[in-house]
Amino acid sequence: MNSMKKYIAECIGTFVLVLFACGVAAVTGCIFPEAGYIATALAFGLVIVAMAYSIGNVSGCHINPAVSIAMLVSGKMTVKDFIGYIIAQFAGATAGAAALWYFLGSKKALGQNGLYNGDIVKSLLIEVVLTFVFVIAILGVTSKVENGKVAGLVIGLSLTLVHLLGIPFTGTSVNPARSFGPALFVGGEALSNVWVFIVAPLVGGVLAALVYKFLDKAE
Repeated sequence: MNSMKKYIAECIGTFVLVLFACGVAAVTGCIFPEAGYIATALAFGLVIVAMAYSIGNVSGCHINPAVSIAMLVSGKMTVKDFIGYIIAQFAGATAGAAALWYFLGSKKALGQNGLYNGDIVKSLLIEVVLTFVFVIAILGVTSKVENGKVAGLVIGLSLTLVHLLGIPFTGTSVNPARSFGPALFVGGEALSNVWVFIVAPLVGGVLAALVYKFLDKAE
């Protein structure tokens, strides 16, 4: 039952992330491009802060497969929970994108990601680096119990940071579930290229876990 509560929490958290953060991207991006970048970056960060202090005590508030795979590699979660989290996150992201589509009345812009200048390799590298920075920040701030009160704020600000840089390039994924939900409904290039935004964040998450494990042992 405890595991099911974790999965439900992850589903809710990812639903909120996609609905609100991708929603801000969808409603501001085309009208006010520069302001839209900042608003979207803040939206993603603020959702993480809100969810961290609401469901963090239940599931740890991963709401991101890249974070979950980093925790798995770090030995902080079981394979069973990892699978449960992934399913819950993708389900929540899909539901969030569906709700956003319904509210907007259009599926043309749901905050989907896109390749940078059509370059797959460059887009992969950008997403790996962005995810690496985000996840290693999470691993660092959650490594000490005394950081518990500020962890959600630090993680939210870290996500805002990577979005401020990444939005003009790929729209910033750093989260396979967040990318999959909108792409599923938008279709076309968003869906055909979504594998980039699934693979790259997972690679970035694994690299962050391995590097942090090395640095932590070095101390």
